[in-house]
Amino acid sequence: QVALVESGGGLVQPGGSLRLSCAASGATFSRYFMSWYRQAPGKERESVASISTTGEILYLAVPVKGRFTISRDNTRNTLYLQMNNLNPDDTALYQCRARFGSTDYWGQGTQVTVSS
Repeated sequence: QVALVESGGGLVQPGGSLRLSCAASGATFSRYFMSWYRQAPGKERESVASISTTGEILYLAVPVKGRFTISRDNTRNTLYLQMNNLNPDDTALYQCRARFGSTDYWGQGTQVTVSS
């Protein structure tokens, strides 16, 4: 079983950047497919990006293409989400998800607020 802890969120002005991290522990991180999700107030949770066990980017949501990128460092047991050119629509709670087979594990999330 893997435990996930996100960090790196905060308040940023429109056009700014943040890098989110998701630190994994308790299991072999490199075995897990990893994803970032976000949930804005009053909206359903949506998938933002996914990455394979070996670092291949599998998915980037249309609203973030060209601005966000997902990566992982299996030697550090950490997943990243680099977010550039942020806008107010990116305001949400960002969570990472680890998937192994049919089992999902979630972190508690880190809040990102984009506002001037």
